[in-house]
Amino acid sequence: MTRPLLTEIDHVAIAVPDLDAAVTYYEETFGATVAHRERIDSDGVEEALLKVADSYIQLLTPTSESSPVAGYLEKKGPGIHHVGYRVVDCAEALQSVKDHGGQVIDQVPRPGSRGTTVAFVHPRGAFGTLIELVQE
Repeated sequence: MTRPLLTEIDHVAIAVPDLDAAVTYYEETFGATVAHRERIDSDGVEEALLKVADSYIQLLTPTSESSPVAGYLEKKGPGIHHVGYRVVDCAEALQSVKDHGGQVIDQVPRPGSRGTTVAFVHPRGAFGTLIELVQE
């Protein structure tokens, strides 16, 4: 590998039971503003992205009981859900994970929020951290 595949931290995702309450907390406490808000039906979540420098805090709440985020909240409660890393080529980074014996959730990259391409790496193969690869 001649160049690093991870270029920046794209976002830190925080699972919350009440998206509006979490947004209000960040607005009132830190003066943060929502840069993007979107419902992603394929993942069963609604997100609010708060811009912090060149990255985001992604607040996530489930929109269905079958959402992985709903299961996370039930099992662990609110808190950090995953870290999103920016990559130049999502397919290349995902293949590198596979080539190095890592477990993946997405076998191929797929559409993400705000027009990105994403793929998730399973925490079992990534030292306990759910990783999202994000290609803008």
